[in-house]
Amino acid sequence: MCGIAGRILSTPGTVGRDLVNLMDAQKHRGADSTGFAVYTAPRDTGYVLRGMGFDKNKLDHDLDDVQHLLKQNGGDLLGDPVILTDANKHYCFRLEISDPKDLTAWVRDADTLCDRIEIQSCGRSLEIIKDIGGAEEVANKHGVRDMIGSHGLGHARLATESSVLPNASHPFWARPFSDVAIVHNGQITDYFTQRDRLRRQGYQFLTENDSELIAVWVSDQMQAGLTMEQALKKSITSIDGVFTFMIATQDGIGFAKDRFAMKPLVVIDQAGDLAAATEEQAVRRVFAEESDVINHDGPSLFGIWGVGNRSLAA
Repeated sequence: MCGIAGRILSTPGTVGRDLVNLMDAQKHRGADSTGFAVYTAPRDTGYVLRGMGFDKNKLDHDLDDVQHLLKQNGGDLLGDPVILTDANKHYCFRLEISDPKDLTAWVRDADTLCDRIEIQSCGRSLEIIKDIGGAEEVANKHGVRDMIGSHGLGHARLATESSVLPNASHPFWARPFSDVAIVHNGQITDYFTQRDRLRRQGYQFLTENDSELIAVWVSDQMQAGLTMEQALKKSITSIDGVFTFMIATQDGIGFAKDRFAMKPLVVIDQAGDLAAATEEQAVRRVFAEESDVINHDGPSLFGIWGVGNRSLAA
């Protein structure tokens, strides 16, 4: 089931509000959890971390350990953590940090705490917000509507296999690559084979959700020298299953569909002011006036949408 969405603004603006509207329109596709990947104005140095802890009674101890590992890697907190708690046992946090000496090494060390705390995004620009409940519930709790940025992704999840907790929800961060996020509708049937291969290369996976694989797989292909366009095209024949996914970087959004075209994707694109979603009625929440809708309903489709004059091809 599930519903996905992407939004690109021709100039930076209330992208958070638009993503909430896109996902609220698709809440019938799954309201176990809802997530957003928002790309704000990029900073020259430092990162924003978003994540969750599994037991709010251990919050202080968890964050002390995060700061300790960060200092061991040459970085530090740049301010007080922002913590969100409610009636649930888990808690959510936002941290601003200075640059560690080696981001990959820091992420690897931070992931040793994964039984208690999970970093869900790390970016100069990217912030992933995901939590239990529908779009309005998550947006109200985390202030998503007020987030200003250039583009982003959204996901409404019906949990069919893995946990309902936010750590098993979309969007997924392509750890350890900063500023890369993915949303996915479908099922990856060779998930365990692909995941085991990437683990042998040194990548870490923190959930049993098959969608986490795609983010790391595409980023690994680009790390090996492929352009985003080449990696998206290769995913169609290299990843087995039924899928439509969107993957975002600081420069824009790419998408790919499997060889059977089982999962829909519709797009309205008005000179770079773009909305994409699983359902047409969702994109019309953003473009209320009459607009041409592109139905990407064929097999083996892929493409890239840059932000402004930026390109995802390199």
